Amino acid sequence: MALDADILLDRRRLKKSVFRWRVIAVIAVLAVIVIGLAGTGIKDGVMGGLGPKVVEINIEGVIAEDPYLLEALEAIEDDSDVVGVIVHINSPGGTMVGGETLFEALRRIGETRPIVAEMGTVAASGGYMTAIAADHIIARRGTITGSIGVIFQSMNFNGTLEKLGVEPLTVKSGPLKAAPNPFEPIDDAAKTAMQGLISDMFDVFVGMVAERRDMPVDAVRTLADGRVFTGQQALANGLIDEIGGRREALRWLEDKAGVTPEADVVPLEIEYPEDDLMSALLEGNLGKVLSSEGLKLDGLLAVWQPE
Repeated sequence: MALDADILLDRRRLKKSVFRWRVIAVIAVLAVIVIGLAGTGIKDGVMGGLGPKVVEINIEGVIAEDPYLLEALEAIEDDSDVVGVIVHINSPGGTMVGGETLFEALRRIGETRPIVAEMGTVAASGGYMTAIAADHIIARRGTITGSIGVIFQSMNFNGTLEKLGVEPLTVKSGPLKAAPNPFEPIDDAAKTAMQGLISDMFDVFVGMVAERRDMPVDAVRTLADGRVFTGQQALANGLIDEIGGRREALRWLEDKAGVTPEADVVPLEIEYPEDDLMSALLEGNLGKVLSSEGLKLDGLLAVWQPE
């Protein structure tokens, strides 16, 4: 009986010991998982990760006012872990207000941390306006960029309506109300008024380039006749800083901006409502859809599009 009691006591001691080791093992596994999640950048919020990180922002397609993108950019301002930003641009531009708003949002981020822009196939007009928000601009040799300018487009159907025997009727409070009107000929006064709008915004665009690229305004105006440049030509004219791609962008952040190689590189996550997301997927404008009604281009444009 004494022997059986000793065996039973040893078994109890062994079970307790095994239980303690199991608890320790579970705690160790959970610790490894937490550390792993932190290292891979998984975290609640717009961008995950604990510790320093570089955020990559993709600007693609037509640029217009995008409140969801702006909200995500504001999150970067408030995230003290963000030590640098890379902006990948592949865009022909878009609305003047859309480009201006995006530029200002990036500059607010740039006040406290370095930004480098990496141009893709096209970064023209409003796409170039986005790029000059960065502290360093990189492009490929064959990148199409430049097209510094503003455009307003309209149509006139007056001749066609006359051939069809249709006479449009417009009653308005003043001669320049709703001008240009596609249903009536445009006169010199309307042309002059529209040119005033274009010139005003053109001066704004030129001033932005001159300030950000540290160039005389007259030098910028010489380049701002609407033409596009290759990456090589843009470098020669001082519109960009370097030929290269993402590797060079990361290297600049490390060598020139003091960003440590240990910093995680994470993409900017933009949270779109479900209907906007579906519309984006169907139309191929993911990240650029303003509402479920689709993307609209109204007002003054800073966009490049070959005929």
